[in-house]
Amino acid sequence: MPKMKKKVGIEKVWNRWGWIFISLMLIGVVMFIFYPIVYSLYLSTFSTRGFLKTFVGFGNYIKLLQDNYFILALRNILIILVVQVPIMLFLALIFATLLNDPRLKFKGVYRTALFLPAVTSLVAYTILFRMMFSNEGLVNNFLMTLGIIKEPIRWLLDPFWAKVTLIIALTWRWTGYNMMFYLAGLQNIPMEVYEAAEIDGASKTVQFFKITVPLLKPIILFTSITSTIGTLQLFDEPMNLAAGVVTGSSVGPGNSLLTPSVYIYNVCFKYSPNFGYASAISYVIVMIAAVLAFIQFKVAGERR
Repeated sequence: MPKMKKKVGIEKVWNRWGWIFISLMLIGVVMFIFYPIVYSLYLSTFSTRGFLKTFVGFGNYIKLLQDNYFILALRNILIILVVQVPIMLFLALIFATLLNDPRLKFKGVYRTALFLPAVTSLVAYTILFRMMFSNEGLVNNFLMTLGIIKEPIRWLLDPFWAKVTLIIALTWRWTGYNMMFYLAGLQNIPMEVYEAAEIDGASKTVQFFKITVPLLKPIILFTSITSTIGTLQLFDEPMNLAAGVVTGSSVGPGNSLLTPSVYIYNVCFKYSPNFGYASAISYVIVMIAAVLAFIQFKVAGERR
């Protein structure tokens, strides 16, 4: 009995020290994550001007329905979401399938080359793209040398081409990142499955759509949801690509690069600061992300 009591006493001491060690982390989580979330929700019911706050209830959310800038930002981001994310994920899946071939040599080099854009600086790569896609940049010179175009494309001065440039930049940066998830999933699929399909006469295309895609469905769902959330939060790329075409009320030609996150920044720091209105915009984006994630779960047939 004394030994048992001693053991229980030691366990209590260890448990106490365990809580002490993680208490600082828990305090940090509460202060820097939970408190800002709750306070921003509270703040979204006010219209603020500096230190002055006026309670408006759902007024900020109602105002959003008539805010042309917010509607334009939402339309811009949905276009990018619908076009860029499927292209990026499809390319990532193709590259992962090719790099999973055991007969391929120098796989490590190819994987590094494709993943490298994901670890480059956001500011550095967007500035590089802005230089490459300028009127006298590398891309226009290359296309004109090949005879594909006769005059430079106004990549960053035309609303349509500005969006195309942004989509190309995002695809370049994040394709390799998503590829690594698919590659990890593919390496858990036994090669015997593909060998059996080959013996049955299934072509590579059939194997891809009948074996690879179904078995990677959970990972495809994960990458599609994270990519959707990341796109809705898009800020650095449009701001840097639009540098030089940014005014007090315009981001890119015809506000073609205005996104919700950029608009939140403008409402907070560029226009007359209204943190309550910016908080309302943030929560609308959160709700949109939740709805899109729910739809993706339903389409994928996952039960959550």
